[in-house]
Amino acid sequence: MRKTIRKRFWVWDFDKEEKWLNDMSAKGLQLCDVGFSKYVFEEGLPGEYVYRLELLDNSPNHTESVQYIRFIEDTGAEQIGSLMRWVYFRKRAGGNGFNLFSDIDSRIAHLNRILLLVGILSGLNLFNGVNQISYWFSSGRLFSLITGILCLAIGVLIGYGFIHIFLKKRKLKKEKILRE
Repeated sequence: MRKTIRKRFWVWDFDKEEKWLNDMSAKGLQLCDVGFSKYVFEEGLPGEYVYRLELLDNSPNHTESVQYIRFIEDTGAEQIGSLMRWVYFRKRAGGNGFNLFSDIDSRIAHLNRILLLVGILSGLNLFNGVNQISYWFSSGRLFSLITGILCLAIGVLIGYGFIHIFLKKRKLKKEKILRE
């Protein structure tokens, strides 16, 4: 039996999304498809799979991404789906565990990919918001004011995510220095 759950996660909360998917697995619901704010589960054994998410450098159908996904699948994992550049993997529980990032440097590289995405989105929204409000001053068009305020609010919200990921990255860098 399939069950569809609609749930939203912010880009910077990928670790919470991953934890939620693993908690669902522990309850016997195994992810079988993913869409925008949509998760499709099948009933299975509790804790049957471990789930991991990764933001790729390129789209999943890009040559480098296809090779990387094959490499991950050669370890016994399978790709469940993708959403833009995000890829969802699962692997049967047990054995040596399942991690996509073997060391701190690879986790930092992953956070850098997320920082770039979130930084661009935040910057574009802030820039557009300022432009729309500037246009409102010269034209008096209420639509420009509303659009500008909305873009600024979205830019600030995404900026919060940028800071969240940046602090996580800084913590990993400190951990790396302690281990050296």
